[in-house]
Amino acid sequence: MFTDYFSAAVNVPVPSDGERVLTVDELARQFSVSRKTVSRWRRRGLIGRPILLGGSRQIGFLQSSVDRFAADNPERVRRGARFCRLTDADRHQMIERARCLAHAGECRSEVTSRIAQETGRSQETVRNTLKRFDQEHPEIAIFPLNCGPLQPETKQEVHQEYCCGEPVESLARRFCRTRSGIQRIINEVRAARILDLLLDCVDNEQFHCPRSENRAREILGPPPENDFATKRPRLPSGLPAYMASLYEVPLLTREQETHLFRKMNYLKHQAGKLRDMLDVDQPKRRLMDRIENLYEESVATKNQIISANLRLVVSIAKRYVGPAVDFFELVSDGNLSLLRAVEKFDVSRGNRFSTYATWAIVKNFARSIPAVFRYRDRFATSHAEMLCAAEDRRADPYEQESAQLQRESQVRKILCCLDERELQIVTDRFGLTRGQTPLTLKQVGAAMGVSKERIRQIQTRAMSKLRKASEEGRVDCDMAIADPAGNLPWGTATGDEQ
Repeated sequence: MFTDYFSAAVNVPVPSDGERVLTVDELARQFSVSRKTVSRWRRRGLIGRPILLGGSRQIGFLQSSVDRFAADNPERVRRGARFCRLTDADRHQMIERARCLAHAGECRSEVTSRIAQETGRSQETVRNTLKRFDQEHPEIAIFPLNCGPLQPETKQEVHQEYCCGEPVESLARRFCRTRSGIQRIINEVRAARILDLLLDCVDNEQFHCPRSENRAREILGPPPENDFATKRPRLPSGLPAYMASLYEVPLLTREQETHLFRKMNYLKHQAGKLRDMLDVDQPKRRLMDRIENLYEESVATKNQIISANLRLVVSIAKRYVGPAVDFFELVSDGNLSLLRAVEKFDVSRGNRFSTYATWAIVKNFARSIPAVFRYRDRFATSHAEMLCAAEDRRADPYEQESAQLQRESQVRKILCCLDERELQIVTDRFGLTRGQTPLTLKQVGAAMGVSKERIRQIQTRAMSKLRKASEEGRVDCDMAIADPAGNLPWGTATGDEQ
């Protein structure tokens, strides 16, 4: 590159020592390659320089430089000599062959490799040909999942499957992507979730101490010992299982309480600082791991505080229970107030958390209980008790039969948008024929002579068509596909994906 740049600034005549100088066209004819291949060779080390030839400036190659490049790169030169431009017939044959392999269950990388071996073309040529066809004809694409960027729902599915233990290689074959592409999708979803984390903390001057390392070691260290932790409290008789379990968690001392609140807020403070350094476009995996570890540790510390204070909610709820107020509804409402109080409590003010939490729970009860009474007074009837006692919860057989017939009609309506193969797969997978047992992906694939992964792809495409048809026809998908018991109109749904 330096030689090209330097030579372009001067007028270099043809060497007069008798050595032959080849132009781009002459070099292309000599090796039976294209001009683009010559340009590619220049990037790979073939030295060319601007020279004055016939009164015009051209790129010239000394015969010695050409011989040296050919000796150092014999395979590259042979591969370039075998190159010929794809004709329309070759391109059509390649696309049809790819479609047959895709229908047989082969993924994109396997299809590309096999066609390259059969045709003698490079994998890059085959890959670009198939990609261009899918982009220009999305309605008959060979690999529909690989047309353009993935939808946000599909990206969430990729991340979820990865978190459940499916390896990157399997995800790449399943979604017709490269391993690096799957990894980018996983990092993108992780970064988006990290940005949504609630890292608001109650700041403390100790978090900004000059000797931050020593202070951090002290804050993140173990909590002080609890002298009362070994003493098991005496349980009152006749307690429900939930309230009996609350006595298994020891109460916190003032020192432990201060330590845990300071630790929780410091962890969120550190995670927030690292999140500010996160580049969403190119997130670093190690940085995201540190942020997630800090957040999970802060959540564990928060849960420890909450578990030690659940008894406080029960004791306060006992004061407000009455004939018209359910005790466990009060406890549930008080637990939500406790969660909010943990997030807002400032330990640096020197107060006990129980004082602050009691104020927050009582204030919430004062708002919610009168609202319940006002609602009941407003919508009460003179025969409310009699109506509740005489309520008939039996199902109406005629209504159920009518609903079932309507569901079957709607399912038949939206199934018309599928072709014969898609209809067969959906029918076998979900048991839409009366008396038919739903089949697994593997069983359907064995019956049709393709792999279960190909069956999964066709099923996904078919379900997308059904959703679109239901939206266009204003059909309620939940009503059309399943009844209140979760069954399909002509069979039972299955979650077996083996």
